[in-house]
Amino acid sequence: MPAYVRSSDIAGLKWISGFPDNPSRGLPYISGLMILNDPATGVPLAVMDASWITAVRTGAATAVAAKYLARREATHLAFIGCGVQARSNLDALAVVQPRLTDILAYDIRPEAAEAFAEYGQMRHRLRVAVCRTPEEAVRGAELIVTATPILKHPTPVLLAEWLRPGVFLCTLDFDSSVTPAAFEAADVLCSDDVAQLDFYRLDGYFRGVPDRIGDLGDIVAGRMKGRERPDARVISINLGLALEDVVTAHRIYQAARTAGAGRDLEL
Repeated sequence: MPAYVRSSDIAGLKWISGFPDNPSRGLPYISGLMILNDPATGVPLAVMDASWITAVRTGAATAVAAKYLARREATHLAFIGCGVQARSNLDALAVVQPRLTDILAYDIRPEAAEAFAEYGQMRHRLRVAVCRTPEEAVRGAELIVTATPILKHPTPVLLAEWLRPGVFLCTLDFDSSVTPAAFEAADVLCSDDVAQLDFYRLDGYFRGVPDRIGDLGDIVAGRMKGRERPDARVISINLGLALEDVVTAHRIYQAARTAGAGRDLEL
């Protein structure tokens, strides 16, 4: 995932992978390296782990979408998938959704849901209910985050009739959790990068997703309307952008240089 941010003159690349079977091996589902480069010469400036960066920037992107598209009075937040992303997204959403009181957690691995429940209770002092089915979690929520493995041939489970009026849903796992009918039922559909989503369509993803997708950046900039009614169902398809990775990595790099952290390497 390469990117150049012209306004800040930052360049870099994230080399990232996701292997759904890794947890059974005692390994993280997502792992990778982040490389920052000198924009003028291309020389590498820093190499760092990408796992934390990926988790934190993804949670921040969800929070930005919620800030502009979710209802401020929402109190119940559901997670389908309770791994690393659930924790980082909860941390970020707790900042922009100050009235949160309850978390509804579902994962195909009950132990993951239980561990996440403990995290939510201890870190954020929220009530967390571990749900037996995705339906139980989704029907009770005003905010929903789906964070399961991305699959080329998914069997999505989240149905349109489970989505209550006024809900905000952010899908981080492409179309692995949300059915085509649920996407169709949305009053507002947007993505953090519509062109990237269209590219993924060519590879077989998002075939059941309607074409009426707005750009989240246009909503944030005020060039496009987002939520116009309290009862509108809103879905944000967050794919993840390399520019988020390089900006986050550059801030880490600057902090490390100031603190004298890290090691110099000979190339």
